[in-house]
Amino acid sequence: MEKIVLAVHGGAGTILPTQMTPEKEKAYLNGLEQALQSGFKILQSGGSSVDAVEAAVTSLENNPLFNAGKGAVFTHNGKHELDASIMEGKNLKAGAVSGITRFANPVHVARLVMDKSAHVLLSSLGAEQFALSQGLEPVDNEYFFTQERWNQLQEAIASGDITLDHSGKSDNKFGTVGAVALDLESNLAAATSTGGMTNKMFGRVGDTPIIGAGTYANNETCAISCTGHGEYFIRALAAFEVHARMFYLKESVADSSSFVVLNKLVEMGGEGGLIALDKNGIVSMPFNSEGMYRGYITESGTCILKIYK
Repeated sequence: MEKIVLAVHGGAGTILPTQMTPEKEKAYLNGLEQALQSGFKILQSGGSSVDAVEAAVTSLENNPLFNAGKGAVFTHNGKHELDASIMEGKNLKAGAVSGITRFANPVHVARLVMDKSAHVLLSSLGAEQFALSQGLEPVDNEYFFTQERWNQLQEAIASGDITLDHSGKSDNKFGTVGAVALDLESNLAAATSTGGMTNKMFGRVGDTPIIGAGTYANNETCAISCTGHGEYFIRALAAFEVHARMFYLKESVADSSSFVVLNKLVEMGGEGGLIALDKNGIVSMPFNSEGMYRGYITESGTCILKIYK
């Protein structure tokens, strides 16, 4: 029997055990499990890895606990600007969007860019015009509002900080979401979605919509979705680096992903983590922060869910 595997993350960062209640922990783990189950059903029925990662990320985008879609963090101007990407490992097709403000599930727009356009990355108003042309229904920007995110913005403005959504004095630990999958046809795929950084200015774009930085998939090696301080992941070309070390140096997915997260990013000063899944169904989920919301499910249907090391 061919392997089917799906892994997800809900962000890496300063997830403090002292501020984690049993109720909160259960809610976050339930959110991860729901995402895993939504993608796993597709894989189990013979569906594609691309459909599975899109479904898993959609589930996380619809959950206000995570910084993607509903519950995304605020920009300095009190708005939401969302980024997402998706990639399939079979033919290296990819789609991505940045700075969109009116669509509940940015990963859907990224998928349309991949499947229905001649481009890889569309941004801002152009991406929204394209989504409308494809029949997606827009939402008001207020759809993404949550009180906790608004409070985080006020704290960040008061302190003059531009912060990772999961960093800071309060329990601001929610992050970028992502998924990687291997289907019955041995095809890999990856998808990532985020609201970015609290109090971000000037149309800032992080690593999430940049193929090779925050997302990458190649059937020759692995699928990767990253989370953390995006500027460092861009400079490190983190997702592609995991692939490259596997492809050229013949490293394992565990060794390659650990080197990128625990050595290369640390030396640069970058905080975060990633999930990686190789072509044999082996999962690696390294992070250099206090914690990372993460989990995976295998063909047996068993979910393995974790937050801390």
